[in-house]
Amino acid sequence: MFRSLAAVSLARLLPRTLLVKYPIAIWLARSRPIVAIVILAVDEIEIAPLKRPIDAAVRVPGSKSITNRALILAAMAAGRSTIESALFSDDTRYMIEALRALGFRIESDETQRLIAVEGRAGKIPVSSADLFVGNAGTAMRFVLGFLTLGRGRFRLDGSARMRERPIGELLDALASLGVHARSERGDRCPPVVIEPPPGFEGGAAQIDAGVSSQFVSALLMPAPLWKRGLRLKVTGAVARPFIDMTLKIMSRFGASSSVEGDEIVVPGGQRYHARDFAVEPDASSASYFAAAAALCGGVVRIADLRPDSVQGDVGFLKVLQKMGARVTWHDGGVEVRGDGRLAGVEVDMAAMPDMVATLAAIAPFASSPTRIRGVGFIRHHESDRLRAIATELAKLGAKVGETEDGIAIEPSKLHPATIDSWDDHRIAMSFAVVGLKLPGVRIGNPGCVSKTFPDFFEKLAALGS
Repeated sequence: MFRSLAAVSLARLLPRTLLVKYPIAIWLARSRPIVAIVILAVDEIEIAPLKRPIDAAVRVPGSKSITNRALILAAMAAGRSTIESALFSDDTRYMIEALRALGFRIESDETQRLIAVEGRAGKIPVSSADLFVGNAGTAMRFVLGFLTLGRGRFRLDGSARMRERPIGELLDALASLGVHARSERGDRCPPVVIEPPPGFEGGAAQIDAGVSSQFVSALLMPAPLWKRGLRLKVTGAVARPFIDMTLKIMSRFGASSSVEGDEIVVPGGQRYHARDFAVEPDASSASYFAAAAALCGGVVRIADLRPDSVQGDVGFLKVLQKMGARVTWHDGGVEVRGDGRLAGVEVDMAAMPDMVATLAAIAPFASSPTRIRGVGFIRHHESDRLRAIATELAKLGAKVGETEDGIAIEPSKLHPATIDSWDDHRIAMSFAVVGLKLPGVRIGNPGCVSKTFPDFFEKLAALGS
């Protein structure tokens, strides 16, 4: 029953957006009124619609994708690296704990959003470990690639959903390079056991990235430390911006690479250098507040997000522009302004798959149909996202059609409903935006947002001030 623990300000939440429907525990301060509310075992919350256009400044947490890449690269570097503006969430904590279990010294300060990593110059201190990474896909894939630098036997496991998420293509690529890595149950899914061969040098391989670009990144990041490096032919790549992100962050830690058509070449015998590294604000997290401005009217100013971000998800702001929002970039971030009127769009979202749920959630309010395509692979994310989105939109009364690689949504008159989050943070956060416009939207298992954005509902509530 007790799925989550979230501390939020009573003064912020109760008068504004978030209405807690289930029992709560309240602590009273000795010399002041109630200042905090601790939500224990909240199975469902109701989002109250905004009563006025938004006028808000928002600071979103650091990028999960960047934080976890930086953690792995810092561990491979020689010396102490400091990661600033880091994200502290379920996924990054799983990565930190996996690295600690492998013998790395990591210091963290969640208040200051700082992580210090003592890198071991491409060496893994322990010769065996049994690692658990929950449902953190980046941790599962990236750590598996990282373990090619180890000597011994290692096992990686995760949650029930992680045990359903394919990893066979990455196992095939490792096998072609001479690494013994196998699915423990023989189903090409975790748990995975890996035993890197002595003197592993790298070489040439091919990988199908149609299921996940993270397979590619998992091989690229350790490759500079392999003696022969890596020549990797990539087929079926769908989320190419995430591969480009990996190469850019590798470069910042001192490793060179080149792209030759569908091949990526990483010279061997290189070294990563310890450094101070600043994590960008998470463009995926920013999308919910940008969508809220477009849907409900008003303006949201998102601090520190840049148009030249390494994150492909900043492209979602261009989609909102096509729908009618105005997007203005400033030195200090981006401003998204809407009037509540939306036009439908037809868009291939293969380059920004995490934005599918955000777009789909607001699409029924548009004046014309929306067609999303190119994202069949998100059926293997934290949930079968296409099925989850279609199911929950239908609960609200939306006219929606699920296709093999996308979804079609018609302008619809919606009604109240309780949304099943499918234990998927993207589903919970996207449909919470709907509740800012439509009365009676309830979100089940809201604690799942701790995967990437632990204080999401508190920041959502602040839009009503």
